[in-house]
Amino acid sequence: MTITCFIRYEIDPFGKAAFEQYARAWGQAIPRCGADLIGYYAPHEGSATTAYAAYDIESLAAYEAYRARLAADPAGKANYEFARREKFILKEDRVFLKLVSGPHGPRQVFRTDVTVKEGIEA
Repeated sequence: MTITCFIRYEIDPFGKAAFEQYARAWGQAIPRCGADLIGYYAPHEGSATTAYAAYDIESLAAYEAYRARLAADPAGKANYEFARREKFILKEDRVFLKLVSGPHGPRQVFRTDVTVKEGIEA
């Protein structure tokens, strides 16, 4: 059973660019160390201090082995040190969840090139 690790970050509102650099750096290291990275999400609208990350892993046992590999990985070490040195991450919380709503149906495609003339769709 695959589980998803969701990470909620509280970041310094003036550290958004540093967080984005940190997030991009994980793009190679996380998959190389054994997790399926879904992505990192930085503030865009609304809160300037809340960011997220998500990745899939096979199990909690696999997670423990993955974390050890990530801590030993040269890019992982460098990124952890970058975050520690720059102090843009104020708080970090993890939760592990399993998908229970799948499988999902196909997404519907809708026209986006609709023009309106005098209240009547053309």
